[in-house]
Amino acid sequence: MEQGVSAARLKSVAEATAGDNPIDSAMAFVPLRRELGVTSFGLNQVVLAPGTLGRIHRHEHQEEVYIVLEGTLTVSIEGDERELRSGEALRVAPAVRRQLMNRSDAPVSLIALGGSGEHAGRDGEAFTSWEQETGASPQDVPLPEQLPPPPG
Repeated sequence: MEQGVSAARLKSVAEATAGDNPIDSAMAFVPLRRELGVTSFGLNQVVLAPGTLGRIHRHEHQEEVYIVLEGTLTVSIEGDERELRSGEALRVAPAVRRQLMNRSDAPVSLIALGGSGEHAGRDGEAFTSWEQETGASPQDVPLPEQLPPPPG
């Protein structure tokens, strides 16, 4: 796992489909995992042009979560279709075949997350100040006072 902090910017639909390395004009992948140096899970932005059918696929070990950012995504799960709209998410287990498609007349932008193995939950530490060296469980540290309202 890389140390430190890295940043990336999601692409607009126009940037993703006309960018340096789209797979083709119908379906573009923005490799956020590589851009950020993430090594413990997969992370991509996917942009589907209207009328696009992705490949029917499955994974041997990795579960995937699709989070729709913009548009309406149709996902076929073993041949049964369901629609996901902006702000909705869907998890698909390994070994389950799926196909992403855009049946609408507008582009679809989504985040695809994939991972295998157990999640290391509750491994966080919270601090009450930047000077504090030893943290505690986040549930044991009260939230700080809120910011004052913006001027004007």
